[in-house]
Amino acid sequence: MLFFNVVLVIATLIAYLLPFLAPKWFPFLSVLTLFLPLFLVLNLLFFIYWLIQLKKYIFVSGLVLLLGITFINKFYNLQPTELPKATSDFTIMSYNVRLFNKFKWDQKANIPAQIAKLVEDKNPDILCVQEYSDLEKTKFSVYKYKQIFKEGKNIIVGNAIFSKYKIIDKGVINFPNSTNNAVFADIIKDTDTLRVYSMHLQSIKISTDIDDEEIQKMDESKTKYIFRKISNAFKKQQEQALLLKQHYSQCKFKKIICGDMNNSAFSYVYRTIKGPMQDTFETNGSGFGETYRFKYYPARIDYIFVDKTILVKSFETLNEFHNSDHFPLISRLEIK
Repeated sequence: MLFFNVVLVIATLIAYLLPFLAPKWFPFLSVLTLFLPLFLVLNLLFFIYWLIQLKKYIFVSGLVLLLGITFINKFYNLQPTELPKATSDFTIMSYNVRLFNKFKWDQKANIPAQIAKLVEDKNPDILCVQEYSDLEKTKFSVYKYKQIFKEGKNIIVGNAIFSKYKIIDKGVINFPNSTNNAVFADIIKDTDTLRVYSMHLQSIKISTDIDDEEIQKMDESKTKYIFRKISNAFKKQQEQALLLKQHYSQCKFKKIICGDMNNSAFSYVYRTIKGPMQDTFETNGSGFGETYRFKYYPARIDYIFVDKTILVKSFETLNEFHNSDHFPLISRLEIK
């Protein structure tokens, strides 16, 4: 048991370091960041195991848990305190709509209409949409101002920002050798200007039920294939994250970054994009913050980041709405 505990501690410590190391340097190791929540749980179980036995080895996992305390609330948050509403508050929603179910992945009827109804009911002041398609049945017509970018030959897809407040400038960041991108809009809110981004980083595009004959043709095991696909996606995400950071670093306005990062809160990509900003889930969220429907694991890969000059008054993951493979996020904010 001590041997397994030490191996686990070493793997956990490596995972702690990986957010500070570019995936292109250690592409296969970078995959360990996906398992960090599991490592933390296992270390806790070892801590309890040694505690019950009154063994001094309790310090092995105890120390690693203490070192990783800043990672814990990225994975799970206790019930937050919702701050009182004010007339100057505004709400922002981020939602990967999966092309409004254009290719009928989900057999439920009228998914575009259900998504439109959800937006109407929640009534966010700013709406950021990822995987926005050319399915024009869902226009979100209540929003006077918008920034929409779509491209593609066979599949038309992109990002969009809808706003009740005036947009004075807008644009797109195209990521090289990828169909992914980010859009931005400069929005007037009272006497302030906000720079809002809607991003969608490189997808992993992986299926664990890949045909065995196809694996044999690649002359590699299924595990190696999965690790290679993930590490290649992480390297692309690193390039995209740096492009996005370079772009927003030149902006003097208060910033909000929304979207689907396709990576965990323990990754180099997360650390690069978030920078000194607030993760609204970490600031005022609760529970596991699951944003992606993945069996047996509460995956959080969608985010709303805001400048420290913006007060996060509430945050919610709307995980009762199953109209996409992602759940919508909504946060109530106030500019300080």
